[in-house]
Amino acid sequence: MTDDNNKKVFYAHSLPGRPREEWQRLEEHLKAVAAKAAEWASAFQSGDWAWNAGWLHDLGKAADEFQAYLLRENDLDDSDYDAPGRVNHSSAGAALAVERWNGPDRSSPDAIGKTLAYLAAGHHAGLADWIDGVEPNGALAMRLQEDDALLERIRPIAAEMGSRLRAALRPPPSVKSDGYHLWVRFLFSCLVDADFLDTEAFMQPEQSAGRGRFAAMVDLKEKLDRHLASLSDSAPQTPVNDRRREVLAACREAAERAPGLFSLTVPTGGGKTLSAMAFALDHAIRHGKTRVIYVIPYTSIIEQTATVLGGIFGPENVVEHHSNLDPEKETQRSRLAAENWDAPVIVTTNVQFFESLFAAKPGRCRKLHNIVNSVVILDEAQLLPPNWLEPCVDAMNRLVADHRVTLVLSTATQPALKDLCPKPREIVPRPADLYADLKRTDIRFPANLNVRVDWPELAAELQKHDQVLCVVNKRRDCFDLFQCMPKGTIHLSALMCGRHRSETIADIKRRLKVGESVRVISTQLVEAGVDMDFPVVYRALAGLDSIAQAAGRCNREGLLAALGQVHVFVPPTDPPRGLLRKGADTTRELSAGELDAQSPAAYRRYFELFYGKVNDTGGGWLQDNLVTDVPRVQFRTAAIEFNFIDDRAQRPVIVLFGDSPELLERLRHAGGPVRDVMRKLQRYTVNVSTHVADEMLRDGRLVDVVPGILAQGLPGIYDETVGLKVFDKNLPIEDLMI
Repeated sequence: MTDDNNKKVFYAHSLPGRPREEWQRLEEHLKAVAAKAAEWASAFQSGDWAWNAGWLHDLGKAADEFQAYLLRENDLDDSDYDAPGRVNHSSAGAALAVERWNGPDRSSPDAIGKTLAYLAAGHHAGLADWIDGVEPNGALAMRLQEDDALLERIRPIAAEMGSRLRAALRPPPSVKSDGYHLWVRFLFSCLVDADFLDTEAFMQPEQSAGRGRFAAMVDLKEKLDRHLASLSDSAPQTPVNDRRREVLAACREAAERAPGLFSLTVPTGGGKTLSAMAFALDHAIRHGKTRVIYVIPYTSIIEQTATVLGGIFGPENVVEHHSNLDPEKETQRSRLAAENWDAPVIVTTNVQFFESLFAAKPGRCRKLHNIVNSVVILDEAQLLPPNWLEPCVDAMNRLVADHRVTLVLSTATQPALKDLCPKPREIVPRPADLYADLKRTDIRFPANLNVRVDWPELAAELQKHDQVLCVVNKRRDCFDLFQCMPKGTIHLSALMCGRHRSETIADIKRRLKVGESVRVISTQLVEAGVDMDFPVVYRALAGLDSIAQAAGRCNREGLLAALGQVHVFVPPTDPPRGLLRKGADTTRELSAGELDAQSPAAYRRYFELFYGKVNDTGGGWLQDNLVTDVPRVQFRTAAIEFNFIDDRAQRPVIVLFGDSPELLERLRHAGGPVRDVMRKLQRYTVNVSTHVADEMLRDGRLVDVVPGILAQGLPGIYDETVGLKVFDKNLPIEDLMI
């Protein structure tokens, strides 16, 4: 088709049932994507790069094959084109970039063409490896060799569009070889989000209009200030509340300081969450930051935090983004905002945050550009997986140095993270004094850490207390100890689905509040933020940080006349091999000398010793895949391998609880995964090890509800007290810890 000037017209997107004159022209789409991507990338001094990527990404749509495809998809005559089949339209732009900046023979070492080629070639399939990695036949080097023929076929339009490219390209001065991979991902984020939003605006204008306009930072600050003032006015004058006010004042004062890396070292129960938010909002307004991202280790506490913040700021201003989000809480607006994190307050998990920073797929990367110029609060920073510690620390350094992020490491047990550059600035003056002032528990270690306590003996000890929490290291330990306890004891572990756990935790809190007798046997899932307040806590020997977190569930509000009692005991079984056992061994080593288990200095020493026992913290992996041979980077391999949780070692099982039977029927009727049904079923899943899942499949306890999705097959194997009964046949199970 030609326009009024007899110039050939190319289209990027069609509208079903509408004449071609109303379709989106290719040039209009490329221009809009380039402009939007460049606007976002200018926030990290890379606007010209994103502009070029925008003009290059869909260049291959000028091919006859693609134009004929659009006609056929709309039941129109494609006889003007002798071009059957579809075309990989992302290839031509990649080939043009390499040809322009690396020369026709691609011999130039200049990284410009290769960088733009990664972006253009990956805008649908994802960032590629340079050479074949874990996914064969997807290497960029191979694809570029195959793209020349397509480029030749669209040479005239490629030359015209290529004239819009900006020539003088250099990475921002702060981006060196070690930060190249993350910088490329942020550019990729600008491109794919701009592409998605422009396409959506043309093809789904109603959905595009549903993307919300959110409250300004100053409005959110006013809401938080009113909430904090109300809390302060109603709080009794206790030493704990006095210290919380001091923490808040320190956070507000520190917010005036220059952006960068901070630490917030406050004992559990010292008011870290809201004080950190006060710092973040004050700092954002003072320094022009665009949003606050609150990163939390576990989904078991993310919902609690998101509910609190949503109650303060309005749920429409808080996006809760994690795998277990209850769809009943999800609106179209929040779902759309979760795609690219364009809301002012994001609450997410370590898994979602860090795996996105090392991702390659467009859907996972779309949000990254909205991390730029934000305030990131990393809650419970000590829970970063040690086997990925160096890549995580490197990413944090790069966010601060290259992408204008202010990062706060917020925890009661501040880890000794090596290679953080610059050194974090502590927000609270004299943390050691604060820990002494907020001491509400007495942590007691046994005289001999080599003497074990058996479960019946421990159960007898626990029954002496009306309100007591006992935290153990493994799901099997939790089950075995629970069997020794009297009727009415509460079991809490990850063998219970998310909804079951939430209901159980709510019941525990209710009983504590009204003074009822309540004895709880739990795995670690109650630690790191679950808001419970017991007078007595027992903790199986573990890492010092875990012991401190368990202690945070004891005398949390400081209302007891004396100190709360935390008893460390040596269970009859060891922690699982690996990091958890190394943590327990490190605590043993520390306890051989003088150990103040509630001082910041003890935690620093603990982590120094603990990290020294970890054989591999990921530094070699980072260098081999992403740093050593820039710009020849293994993006796809790194994304596949960088997993906080090894999905290959476990499988999710949908259990029969609540309304999950009705949802499973909908799934069976659909014959395959349906997005809204799967989202709802996430609240009814339990993870089991792969070999246990296989055995339960063989004997019929589990079934394939649809191919690839496991569900409970027998009605009696999910118990209202203990959850999924995997121990009835004494199956060998690799316990998940939370």
